[in-house]
Amino acid sequence: MNIGIGKYSFEGPLDDPSELRNESGVYAILGRPTIHQLWRLVDIGGSEDVKKRVENHERKYSWKSLGYPYQSYAAYYCHSDDHSTIETELRGLYDPPCGDR
Repeated sequence: MNIGIGKYSFEGPLDDPSELRNESGVYAILGRPTIHQLWRLVDIGGSEDVKKRVENHERKYSWKSLGYPYQSYAAYYCHSDDHSTIETELRGLYDPPCGDR
């Protein structure tokens, strides 16, 4: 299953970060207030190892504190040279509540 974030097709939404791959890419943390509402971008970032980064992220407690009882994960796997460009582009487009602003 894929979810569109900006012009990118991310793998997800995934119920658990253990479903992410140990590969280079951009990760997205998604939340929604109810099961029937659309996913909202909570945080986004890039890493050489998406799964490890999300599972050990210093902001993971902030993600849960935003009032989204439904949380999910998605990833766009790409070369490490593209991480910051994609992250910056999507941060500007969505202005997620967590992370650098």
